[in-house]
Amino acid sequence: MANTEINFGKVGVLYGGVSAEREVSLNSGAGVHAALLEKGVDAHLFDMAEHSLGDLEAAKFDRVFIILHGRYGEDGCIQGALEMLGIPYTGPSVMGSSVTMDKIMTKRLLIEQGIPTPNYHVVRNAEDLQEAVAKLGLPMILKPPHEGSTIGLTKIQTADQLEEALAQASQYDKVLLAEQCIVGRELTVAVLGQGEDARALPIIEIVAPDGNYDFHHKYHSDDTQYVCPADLSPEQTKKVQDYCVQAYRTVGCEGWSRVDVMLNANGDPFLLEINTAPGMTSHSLVPMAAKADGMTYPELCVNILASADLKVGRKG
Repeated sequence: MANTEINFGKVGVLYGGVSAEREVSLNSGAGVHAALLEKGVDAHLFDMAEHSLGDLEAAKFDRVFIILHGRYGEDGCIQGALEMLGIPYTGPSVMGSSVTMDKIMTKRLLIEQGIPTPNYHVVRNAEDLQEAVAKLGLPMILKPPHEGSTIGLTKIQTADQLEEALAQASQYDKVLLAEQCIVGRELTVAVLGQGEDARALPIIEIVAPDGNYDFHHKYHSDDTQYVCPADLSPEQTKKVQDYCVQAYRTVGCEGWSRVDVMLNANGDPFLLEINTAPGMTSHSLVPMAAKADGMTYPELCVNILASADLKVGRKG
């Protein structure tokens, strides 16, 4: 790949951090770091839970690969700090990161652009939750809008689950997202690039035991099956990929991201959320899609690293 000819200088792999997804980030970062070293990149692991922003400035990285999952990593916080420090970084800008981290705001933008997404209701208390049931029906999804990896999420099947679901999600956010439960096939689509050059990689279908793709089945179980490319018609494939690229551009993504999608019984797609620093572990989906596209894991890491830049300021 041409990108391997770039002299990236001293590269920091920002990983770990303090979010609820720290464990996944540690595994992702270790994989990215090893892959970059394999490609001859002068890469250094940098755990944001153990180092300050002063340490980050003192490290004098020429660019960084952000593989922090969740809060402070995907929400615009670290992106803003890197803009201030003048250190080019991977992934979306401050705005793109903060918008996609908030699943409620993401939905509002998708709806405004005519991109299909499940109906929703904002929940702050038990009364709101009852209104959500009346509006959306059961089964229904309740989740904290600023978490990933299904953390704090409950699929509410019956009314007697409401109280526990509210307590579970409220541990992570004060304002919650109740969402129409789309029953059908679960897909995910990785998107690489920027603007008009953004392109979708082959679609992956996730077949989890009993349709339960939770934290365990994402990261620790070998029971979940993945079909890549997904068994869809050419027309359906194009429709899903086009919606995902449109959503990617709408919310200001660049470099790389992953869009999660449900297909209902009629085969209609509904976009759920956009992850701007997706997992890069041995079980992760972006590397799987890249492999189906003819790209090795180290090549993918270099491709993403090559996209690192400043979105607001300039270096120096």
